Amino acid sequence: MPVITAPLEFNEEQLYVDLESMFGYPLFLKCEGFNFAGSIKLKAAIEMVTSAEQSGLVTEDTILVESSSGNLGVALALIAASRGFQFLCVTDTRCNLSTRRLIEALGSRVHIISEPHPERGFLGARLDYVHSLCASDSRYVWLNQYANPSNWAAHYRTTAPAIARQFPNLDALFIGTGTTGTLMGCARYFRELDRPVRIVAVDSVGSVTFGGGPGRRMIPGIGTSVRPPMLDESFVDDVVMVEEVDTIRACHQMARNGFLFGGSTGTVVSGAMDWLAHHGTPGTNSVAIAPDLGERYLDTLYQTNWLQGLYGEDVLNVAEIAAAGVRPE
Repeated sequence: MPVITAPLEFNEEQLYVDLESMFGYPLFLKCEGFNFAGSIKLKAAIEMVTSAEQSGLVTEDTILVESSSGNLGVALALIAASRGFQFLCVTDTRCNLSTRRLIEALGSRVHIISEPHPERGFLGARLDYVHSLCASDSRYVWLNQYANPSNWAAHYRTTAPAIARQFPNLDALFIGTGTTGTLMGCARYFRELDRPVRIVAVDSVGSVTFGGGPGRRMIPGIGTSVRPPMLDESFVDDVVMVEEVDTIRACHQMARNGFLFGGSTGTVVSGAMDWLAHHGTPGTNSVAIAPDLGERYLDTLYQTNWLQGLYGEDVLNVAEIAAAGVRPE
């Protein structure tokens, strides 16, 4: 049996869910939420903190600071608690209450940005705050997940090789885009292998990552209001944009089958099914990455009043139709 002494020592890497019976297209969902941080962000957090330690940026007086919509904040709070660091998470009002409480329970602090930047949205406002904080106090060290090469390197070293071992004949890999760390790490790995794997980036409508216009986005963890500096589109074969209502439908469809996932997973699955409907062929070997599980979204994605207040009274009816296996027009 596994016996660990630190929370970072456990991370289930090889768990997949076969979604074909739920959605009608062949897709294996790689579940990244089974670790003590509850998400794929633990990998990037470990890589970035370790790199900062090795370069001498972290001392006994250091206060790590990072802008996060939630999951990276939890991962960094977990590492801070395990290694004896101080950590401040800068987030905004879209961050789930349960996530904020979890960060604080682990002994870290949370600062909430309540007003978006007029042009660069909540992310721009969060980044401005981080910059001002670091300029005012040298104890603060910003890991900068948006441009830190250790972010994508974590997935180049772990996530992509794990998928390649399990699926030697992989045809298509679907990856949600936030900072694009997972996307860039996996895309670089498969490009260097010189394998014919189609890399499909899945993003949320309203995100500016791939040049679209900014729009309202209420589901955290995917999309951005500032183009990610580490994105290199030459590694991306296709991009699928998903409306948030379709994210909700996918999440509820999986929940009706006993699988509770977060919003970014619903977005990736919805985008993958759209792509497979138009480009898939019989026998297509495809994988999508599920960044986290759904417990942290019970007060939002899975709460009727929240959903209907933002997306209209019919949103759950449509989800129930999809859950019954009937594709709405």
